[in-house]
This record gives sequence, C-alpha cells and structure tokens, in this order.
Amino acid sequence: MTSSRTPQSRYSRRILWLALFVAVLFGGYSALWYYAADRLEAQAKTVLADVNANGVTADCARLTARGFPFRIGLYCDSVRFDDRKGTTVSAGAFRSAAQVYSPLHIVGELDGPATVAVPQAHSLALDWTGLRASVRIATPLPERISLEGSGLSAGLSGAEPLLTAQAFQGHMRPNGADLDLAGTVVDLAPAARLLEGRQLPPLSGALDATVKDGVQLLLSKARSLRGRSATIRQLSVSTDAATGVDLKGTLSVDADGLVDADLTLTLRNPKGLAAVASGVAPEAKGKIDQAVMAIGMLGANPSLPLKIAKGKALLGFIPLGEVPPLD
Repeated sequence: MTSSRTPQSRYSRRILWLALFVAVLFGGYSALWYYAADRLEAQAKTVLADVNANGVTADCARLTARGFPFRIGLYCDSVRFDDRKGTTVSAGAFRSAAQVYSPLHIVGELDGPATVAVPQAHSLALDWTGLRASVRIATPLPERISLEGSGLSAGLSGAEPLLTAQAFQGHMRPNGADLDLAGTVVDLAPAARLLEGRQLPPLSGALDATVKDGVQLLLSKARSLRGRSATIRQLSVSTDAATGVDLKGTLSVDADGLVDADLTLTLRNPKGLAAVASGVAPEAKGKIDQAVMAIGMLGANPSLPLKIAKGKALLGFIPLGEVPPLD
C-alpha cells in the first residue's frame, strides 16, 4: 500500500510546487506592474507640473494608469490646455496603452467633442466618431507617428458644421535624414451654405511625399520653407474613382523664397472634371468647355508638364502666372 501511494504523493507535490511557482510568478509580476503604473502616474504628473510652471495650464482630469495585466497606459476623464493668453483647447476622455512586451509602441484615443478658442475669433467646435493615434518611440524622432479618424465635423461653436469628412489618416516617419509623409481623406464636404448655391461633390485626396532633410527641419523647429525641397510621389484630389487630378514630381524653395518645380499634372476623366468645375463656377462654363475640348485631344487621361522656374509657372506652353515668394 505504501509503495502504491508514493508516485501519487510525488505527483501531488509537483502540482503543489508548480501552483506555488505560478502564484509567486504572478504575484511578482503584479507587484512589478503596479510599481510601473505608480511610476508612470508620478512621471505624468511631474510633466504636467513642469508644463504648468511655464506660464500655461494643462490638465488631465483624474489621471490614472490602467491596463492590468497585459497593457499599461494613462487615462484621463477629459483634457484641457490654456496658454493663459486666450487660446484654449479642450476635449473629452483620453486613453493610451502599450503592450507590456512592446512598451515603445503606444496607442492613444481621444473622445470628442473638442473646442478650440483663440483670441478675437469665434470658437471652433470639432467632433468625431473615432480618433486614434499611434507612436513608435525612438530617438531623435519617433520611428513612426500615425493619426486616423472617422466621422469628422468642424464648425463654429453652437452652429451647424461647416465641414465634414467620412475618414482621414496621416503618417510620418524618418527615412534616414529625410522625412516621409503620407495621408488620405475620404468624402471631405463643405456645408451647402459655404458654397452659396454652387455645387461641389465630396472630395477625396491622397498624399505621398518626402521632405529632404526633414528630420533636421523638425528638430530645429524651423518655420521657414526657404532652402527646402521635396519629392511628391502622389498628390491627388478625386470626386470619384474615375475622376480627379494627380500631381507628382519635385519642387524646391530657394533662399529668396522662389519656387522651382518639375511636375506632371494628370487629369482623369476631363469631362467629369469639367462638370464639377462648371458646378463650382457656372459663370465660366463656356471657357471650361473650350479648355476640355482642347485637353481632350491629348487622350482620355492626359498628362501635362507643370513647371515653375523662379516662381513663374507654365502648364505645357500656357503661362499660369507667378507664385509669390514663400516664407
């Protein structure tokens, strides 16, 4: 009898030791998580205190760290910023989180509505159904920053929205010394009262570009575009899948602010574009139709060179005027 019980006893002891090990491991992990959460809260409050000591007011109501057991992040019931000179920004609840196994990838969400007030101007009201950002932390700049949202509306506080968009997103990442930029917007539409009876369908757009030496531009916090250059792989505005305008090429701004560019302009469905342009400017319908007839001779989706030399713009052989110097 004793020998038959010995294997069972050993098995029971192993289960007991395993359970004890799991309990200690989980207890240690829990203690470590809550310690990290306390440190995160303390650091966030220190940052807010430093900001508030520099002549501005920043508030994250009921700031807490949450996400146990596999995530960790900061939560606020509402956020507010006031520069004490009349500019204020306020919004709803804020949530951020990072997986414990990937702490440098942070995702954040902000609830609407938001209000932006500036001195001697009407307050701007913003709202959305979803607004999310993600950051991959690195030095000297984040490896990647992304922002995406849906159901956007914007207008003056207390009034109907002046602008709506179904969805939008933007992305930025360092590419060596350069900076890659990309973004899209879907069904961007102004309010009818802004058009004053004119017709404009919802517009969608896309951007894919690289700013040369853009990393240094951000780090230096320079506000001037002079001495800068960029490559545009795609810049498009569309009214539907078949109708729109595409632009690609290179451009630069010299020390005097004059623009030089070597671009290609592509018109998709010129007749459809003419119908849109006629809705926006019905008084110019005759000239628009004449232009479409001329361009239509170049094909269904014609491409034209758009060149700017020291601020003087030419579309093919057609002078378009001058681009004023940029700051």
